[in-house]
Amino acid sequence: MSLETLAPDSKPVDIVAALQRDGACIVREVLDAETLERLNADLAPWIERSKPGSDDFTGRQTKRTGALVARCPESRPIVTHPLILEAANAFLDPWCHRIQLHLTQTIHIMPGQGSQALHRDRLAWGGFIPKPIEPQFNTIWALTDFTKENGATHVIPGSQDWPLDRNPESPDESIQAEMTAGSVLCYSGTVIHGGGQNNTDAARLGLNITYCLSWLRQEENQYLSCPPHIAKDLDPTLTDLLGYTMGNYALGYYASPEMVDDLPDTLPPEIALGRKPDGIPGNTLISNGPTDANVDDLVARAGTNSSQVE
Repeated sequence: MSLETLAPDSKPVDIVAALQRDGACIVREVLDAETLERLNADLAPWIERSKPGSDDFTGRQTKRTGALVARCPESRPIVTHPLILEAANAFLDPWCHRIQLHLTQTIHIMPGQGSQALHRDRLAWGGFIPKPIEPQFNTIWALTDFTKENGATHVIPGSQDWPLDRNPESPDESIQAEMTAGSVLCYSGTVIHGGGQNNTDAARLGLNITYCLSWLRQEENQYLSCPPHIAKDLDPTLTDLLGYTMGNYALGYYASPEMVDDLPDTLPPEIALGRKPDGIPGNTLISNGPTDANVDDLVARAGTNSSQVE
């Protein structure tokens, strides 16, 4: 039993096929040494300031650090990496019009940390999502080498097809996703997995970037982790993933808390960032919203209003 390991020049369809078959796969050496060096340097001060977990599941010898889009510019190209983002969109396409960023978090497993309980990430929604719907496409990027000794992630291939109430009978049913730094583990929200035990004298560092269906609540509240005054300066592809766009018709609009005279109270989120919606189906100005001819004026006025209430 093993996880398929794909080459860095693999296609999104290869990742999707592996996840549909096994629930997970590894794409090796996606990030080069220079990118890793910049990324680790950008993350290091925030990880240093983070506190270890307060329970066994998050890890009492594990530091988890979030809000990475706002805090760490070097993480942004990872969130929007073309290979991974295209695979995520294709994998989740059957159940949504668009996807969104669910979580950004480094997982810094320190020496002495035991194995995490094996689990399914989809349980973040309490088990209320019907089994045929896959809610997530997840990644863990290896920022250090992942080995059996330092806590490489355990995965049970094929467990995405088990009944949701079936649990592993033995830890031996899992395998560990060993991979070199710069590689990425891709896995579904339904496959059973968990962090490994670190028996070495050095930390294992991973970057957990996950995506979910746009009609679900995100695990990391992106609007608080990356509020409008920061998001307004980011690339639209990234802000769309954060959720600053319509998830579907009438899903995700906002009303200015101060109310702007003569503007509808069903504004698309892009307006709060000072830009137009991109015209993707489902991403429309709704409920008698303005025409293209006066969107520029709307953006300017709503943006001014947003800055006043920030």
